Amino acid sequence: MERAAPRILAWAERRLPALTRLRPREALPIVLHRRRIYIVPTGFGLGFAVLLGVMLIGALNYANNAALMLTCLLGAATAGSMLVAFRVLNGLAISTLRADTARVGERVRLSLDLSAKQHARSAVRMDIAGSEHALNVPAGAQTAVEFELHAERRGWLPLPRIRIHTRWPLGLFRAWSWIHPDSTVLIYPMPEAMGPSPFEPQGDADRGRPRVGDELASLRTYRPGDPRRQIAWKLSARHHSLLVKDMEQPAPQEDWRLDWDSVRGLDDESRIARLARWIDEAHDDGRRWSLRLPDAYFDIAQGDEHYHRCMTALALRP
Repeated sequence: MERAAPRILAWAERRLPALTRLRPREALPIVLHRRRIYIVPTGFGLGFAVLLGVMLIGALNYANNAALMLTCLLGAATAGSMLVAFRVLNGLAISTLRADTARVGERVRLSLDLSAKQHARSAVRMDIAGSEHALNVPAGAQTAVEFELHAERRGWLPLPRIRIHTRWPLGLFRAWSWIHPDSTVLIYPMPEAMGPSPFEPQGDADRGRPRVGDELASLRTYRPGDPRRQIAWKLSARHHSLLVKDMEQPAPQEDWRLDWDSVRGLDDESRIARLARWIDEAHDDGRRWSLRLPDAYFDIAQGDEHYHRCMTALALRP
């Protein structure tokens, strides 16, 4: 009977979509109330009801007052457990959604906040994308439930339908409700594993060479006209000639001007993957870059905000 109960519940959900699963999307926060909470007996509850019926018939047949009282007390406890199961979900609020950044093919981590104002809620379970999460919600506080979703494609990833249910306190009844938050998570494109560097315009002949600066590059022999402050006096005392500190600084990194039209010979998804790799490399190297798309342009900049703007534009490309 316990194994048949989930199949019966699944059949009821398919036959009664308006009452169970197929609810329209709704904005957060979502508060559960009596019109959207449903209760059915579990397999254990059905077996217990049969046992109470047998006990009732036996007590009446043998006129056993003690057995009749026990049967009535157990029946009252059964009815009370149904009310308790309803109260666990009634008034439960699902509010804030938080998500990490993820790329195509990865698993994105999300969390939902649950809160209860009046009293604590015990043994609350949530079925999300094939996994079950159990939690307790204290009164007047928030509890976060964390879960993961598989990012199959770039762009906006909608949240799946979520079932919130409980068997508290005796496991005789299952109370449940379906929610379908109208929330989405942005999935960034997966950059290509390897490929060419972006085209850099040729500048002057000295571009990329070390320039005079404040960092010690090497020691060389003194030449007439070298500043005295650059002479390494302590090291020169160990040699037969004067040594001079050669000060250099690395040449500044060139800005990258990334252009959709400059990536030729590739389909749109391969172009997006290559531009995403270039943006990742520029961001990791602390380089400034610009991005030109057919319908958008992002001027020369750097930093996390510029990175997320560019990656969002790539993720939402049609």
